Amino acid sequence: MTKEVYITDYNCVTPLGFDVQSNWKALLEGKSGVASHTIMENHEAFYVSKIDSEKLNSEFNQSFNELQNGDSGFTRLEKMFLLSLKPLIERQNISEETVLILSTTKGNISLLKNQAALPGAVYLFHLARKIAGFFGFKTKPIVISNACVSGVMAIAVAKNMIQAGRYKDAFVIAGDEISEFVISGFNSFQAIATGPCRPYDKNRNGINLGEATAAAYITSELNQTVKFKFKISGDSAINDANHISGPSRTGDGLYASIKNAMKEANVSAEQIDFISAHGTATLYNDEMEAIAFNRMELQNVPLHSMKGYYGHCLGASGLLESIISMESAVNNILIPSKNFKEPGTSQLLNIITENQPADIRYILKTASGFGGCNAAIVLENIKMTS
Repeated sequence: MTKEVYITDYNCVTPLGFDVQSNWKALLEGKSGVASHTIMENHEAFYVSKIDSEKLNSEFNQSFNELQNGDSGFTRLEKMFLLSLKPLIERQNISEETVLILSTTKGNISLLKNQAALPGAVYLFHLARKIAGFFGFKTKPIVISNACVSGVMAIAVAKNMIQAGRYKDAFVIAGDEISEFVISGFNSFQAIATGPCRPYDKNRNGINLGEATAAAYITSELNQTVKFKFKISGDSAINDANHISGPSRTGDGLYASIKNAMKEANVSAEQIDFISAHGTATLYNDEMEAIAFNRMELQNVPLHSMKGYYGHCLGASGLLESIISMESAVNNILIPSKNFKEPGTSQLLNIITENQPADIRYILKTASGFGGCNAAIVLENIKMTS
């Protein structure tokens, strides 16, 4: 019999707050972290979702006052990771069979500009080992870096590793920060929006970049302190090999990912209660998703994109958006897809336009990214009995 694997705890650090509760409150009020910021010298301001560095340092100093000056040589991104993971570490035990899985696309890429940085500090495995070492993990960490599907894939990797008996449980962390490297890359594609992004809307014209970190605890062994649990019922990742940056026009990779994940979860389209989609607000991504969802007969399922609230947080997006989805299920409320007004895809979707009550059992979370990568997971809300 296949071992069942659950998400039983999570946390996040975003421009809307440094814990899940503050993020959820802000989302219910329709607040967005997206605003006009000047990020680079000699570059005009543009719309991004950025964490206030002063607030970040203050929160870090308070949470890690055992460190000299609350710093001890951590980068800005590392501080975000430590803040997101610490509450989970305090509530769980790290054993000889616990693994840390890091999801990120660029990690400490900003260190390339720092000539005084330690050689190799920019490498992703170095970042993973530094965080694992700080919290005392006894196994080697795993790095998942597959463009913008990294966060969703990290959940899937944790599930599959636990089911294979490699580990007993896992802490998954995901994060990226806004950097000149990332800005330059998306500028080269002319993919950055001129205002707040509008996923699936007729007048969408590109993405807003964002930054965040998120953390989740994944296990097959439940204890009496568990307040909620979400079974990772199915997962799949398919590369459509379409283009180095452009999504498939037919949605083949995403369609196959969803189909495989739902088949493993043994659920039909009628059983999916809610879709947390990728929804970058670029012309071709949103169109591709609409085609894939319609091919799977999911066009009537309530759907949203969180990019209007958080921007595109790269390696953090899949895990962060999964966390918000689970919080929606816990609170029985669906959050609208911000800035959506008029359908802008060739095939219609059931876009959520206002806060609405819902009984959510099965969640479909999808992601797509550069290089033709696509991923999907099905999360089942296991109702807790009092």
